[in-house]
Amino acid sequence: MRKALITGGGRGIGRAIVTRLAREGWQVAFSYRENEEAASSLARETGAIPFKNPALDENEAEALREAVTSRLGGLDALVLNAGLSYSGLLSEMPPAAYDRLMATNLRSAFLLSRAFIPQMVSQRKGSLLFISSVWGLWGASCEAAYAASKAGLIGLARSLALELGPSGIRVNALAPGVIRTDMLNDYSQADLRALADRSPLGRIGLPQEVAAAAYFLLSENAGYITGQVLGVDGGFM
Repeated sequence: MRKALITGGGRGIGRAIVTRLAREGWQVAFSYRENEEAASSLARETGAIPFKNPALDENEAEALREAVTSRLGGLDALVLNAGLSYSGLLSEMPPAAYDRLMATNLRSAFLLSRAFIPQMVSQRKGSLLFISSVWGLWGASCEAAYAASKAGLIGLARSLALELGPSGIRVNALAPGVIRTDMLNDYSQADLRALADRSPLGRIGLPQEVAAAAYFLLSENAGYITGQVLGVDGGFM
């Protein structure tokens, strides 16, 4: 049985990935930050193992690695999905908010990659998948810090693909477009319609569609794919 850890797995895209991998017969663990009710519900629905640990510093990352290894043994896949958003002018963004966003979106991914890579290298197999964003490719007005954090994930993924390929480890990224998650809760219906109209498909994407792409990249069908950024964006323009 293949084994995976998904960070930020309690809601949105992460929850959909947990659900899809569990449905495909994987043994799944997921981390979450604070919503215990949602995490418990997901664990009951899927049999996945929840860990309340955002891995925002080195000690938390190591504690999560030890806990996951104790329950699952070695991992076949690590999905770095945890993230926060921030919308507003950069000139008005408090430095504390910037630091929190970067710690969650980028530093946590670095810390957990660093924690789990040695085990994957020792078994000479594994897959890392970073959940970035189309904003990480193109940038976005009033989302400069968020876009920067997601661009950082793409740089991390492409660099690690080169670094870890000789050890049999594949590393890729997904760049979702506008996906129907709670990150859209503050958008007006007019804003959502305008975003949907930027896709040739004329709609907003679903978390399950991102999860399907994640499953493909983690599966043996993607065995010769590494260092890639796959857009799941409905042709967003």
